[in-house]
Amino acid sequence: MSTWVLLRGLMRESRHWGAFPARFQREMSAPVVTVDFPGNGGLYKLKSASRVEEMVEHARVQLRQLGHAPPYRVLALSLGAMVAEAWSEMYVEELEKMVLINTSLAPYNPFYQRLRPKNYVALLSLFHGPASRREALILRLTSNLRHTEDLHETLQQWVAYAGECPISNANILRQLVAAMRYRAASTAPQVATLLLAGEQDQLVNVKCSLILAQHWHCAIRLHPAAGHDLPLDDGVWVAQQVKEWLA
Repeated sequence: MSTWVLLRGLMRESRHWGAFPARFQREMSAPVVTVDFPGNGGLYKLKSASRVEEMVEHARVQLRQLGHAPPYRVLALSLGAMVAEAWSEMYVEELEKMVLINTSLAPYNPFYQRLRPKNYVALLSLFHGPASRREALILRLTSNLRHTEDLHETLQQWVAYAGECPISNANILRQLVAAMRYRAASTAPQVATLLLAGEQDQLVNVKCSLILAQHWHCAIRLHPAAGHDLPLDDGVWVAQQVKEWLA
């Protein structure tokens, strides 16, 4: 049975998935493994890659070290979804299926859709100030959680992760550069692909996913209320969409 590989986005690590991997594994009845990119999580002391293709190579090595052999099924969010798409170009035989969440790709999507202009100034604060303020900003930009208790608990967890595995400004910049410089192929992926997107994504315009679906002629599902971190906002919905798509 193929292993599901979960890839996170900019500045995030495996623990930011929260309860989602366990829930997803139950729904898929298949092995699920999370992978961190250099500079994030337990790999925070390493230098982040400045190219998406390097992130692909690291993920492949890490999976083999963990004893997981291809073919894989990949569920990936944001920058992680860019890595999955690059993987499908570089080693198509290694991927069986892809679920890409709230991603954006050059040359399909213009820069002002890939990152909403209203966030440009706010994102500068990623490079200075206490971790608590930075994590609060990230949560505000990526999640549409409505319940105050959930927000508070999630923020406290994220601040704790940042204290245990602090990401350097240099690594933040390298990951941003990797996202900005990557350009996908002009042809659709050869791997069966499902796009998931939150219509209320405050960070990336939902048009990015809609445009990709149009060019690639692939399946797409939209959540009417979720934000950028769709697995956090409604992990049950994500697992349900994947399960129905596979069926």
